Amino acid sequence: MNRYLLFAVQPYCYPILRPLQQAILNRGDEVAWFLHETPNLLTADDAPLLESVEAVQQYNPVAVFVPTYWVPDFFPGVKVQVFHGFDPGKRSGTRQEHARIRGLYDLYCTQGPNTTCIFEEKARHYSHFKVTETGWPMLDPLFQPEKKSSFHEMLATDKPIILFGSTFSSTYSAAKKLASTIKKLSQTGRWHWIINLHPKMDKSVVEVYKNMQSEYLTFTDSSQDTMPLLRAADVMLCDTSSFFLQFLILNKPVVTFNTAVPGPALIDVHKVEDVEPAIERALSRPPELMQSVKEFANQLHPYRDGQSSARVLQATDDFIANHMDGLKPRPFNFWRKLKMRKRMKYYRLRGVRF
Repeated sequence: MNRYLLFAVQPYCYPILRPLQQAILNRGDEVAWFLHETPNLLTADDAPLLESVEAVQQYNPVAVFVPTYWVPDFFPGVKVQVFHGFDPGKRSGTRQEHARIRGLYDLYCTQGPNTTCIFEEKARHYSHFKVTETGWPMLDPLFQPEKKSSFHEMLATDKPIILFGSTFSSTYSAAKKLASTIKKLSQTGRWHWIINLHPKMDKSVVEVYKNMQSEYLTFTDSSQDTMPLLRAADVMLCDTSSFFLQFLILNKPVVTFNTAVPGPALIDVHKVEDVEPAIERALSRPPELMQSVKEFANQLHPYRDGQSSARVLQATDDFIANHMDGLKPRPFNFWRKLKMRKRMKYYRLRGVRF
C-alpha cells in the first residue's frame, strides 16, 4: 500500500487535489493533506490532515502532488506538479511563468498537447525531470455524472444562461468596465446571468455585482466548485481569465472583452456596445466558430473520460519504477531552499536533498 501527500497553499488547490484524493482511495492506497497558510476547508469526507513537517516525514509519502509553483524539498517522496490552472498567456512572453523550471519537481503531469510539447522540450534541455501527459485532475468531475441536482435546475429557468467570469488583475479584468452593461442586459430578462468573480477580485467590484442580483442575475462565489456553473451555462463572457479555457473544453462558445489572448476559438470584442450582439452570435453557435473551439479544446485538454487523476497516479508509478534513477540530479537551489525553510519556519537538516 502506497502513501501519498496532497500539498495545498491556496483555496484553489482543493478542487484540483480532491479528484486525486478519490483516485488514490479507489486504489486502496493511503493519502493525507498538508496545508500551508491557507484556510482549512477540509471536510469529514477528506483524508487526514498532517499538521507539521515532522508528521509529513514520519508519514513518508512516496509522492507529493502539488498544484503550485513550489514544494518543500525536505518533504519525502517524488515531487509531482499537477498545475493550478491553464495558462491563458497573460504575461509578457506567453507561458513564461507557467513553464518556468524551478528545479523542484521530478515529474510534470501536463494537461494536453499544447503544454506537453513545451515541457518535453525543457525536459530534454534540463534532463532532471520527466514529463507525462495525463490531463488535469480538476476536470475529472466535469466529465462524470452529477451526484446532486444541477445548478441549472437550481436556477429554475428556461432562458439561455450567460456565465460571466473575470480575473482579478486590474490590467486584464473587464469586471468594472462591463458592470453597467451586464446590469442593463440582465434587466431585459432575455437571458439569465451567473456572475462568478475571481476570489482575489477587488471587494468594491464584488459588491457592485452582488447588488445587481435579481430574478435574472445570480451572483455566486463558488471558487471551490465551479463545475456546476460550467455545465449550466450556454455562453461565457470573460476577459483574460483562464476560467474561459475550462469552458471551451466543453465545446461551448466564449465571448471575450479585450482579451490578451485572442484567437479563432473566441469572439473577442472591444466596445461595450458589441457585447450583446457577440453573445447573440455565440448562442447561435456558428459552425466555423464551433469547429475552431473543438480544435482548440483538443490541443488544450483532449481527455473527456474523467480519468486524468488515475493517469497521474499511473504516471507516478511508472516514474518511480522506471525513470527516477535515470535522471540528472535536480539543481542545487540553495537560496530557493533556504527561502522555503524560512517560509515554513523549518531549519532542521534531516531529509535534505542539497
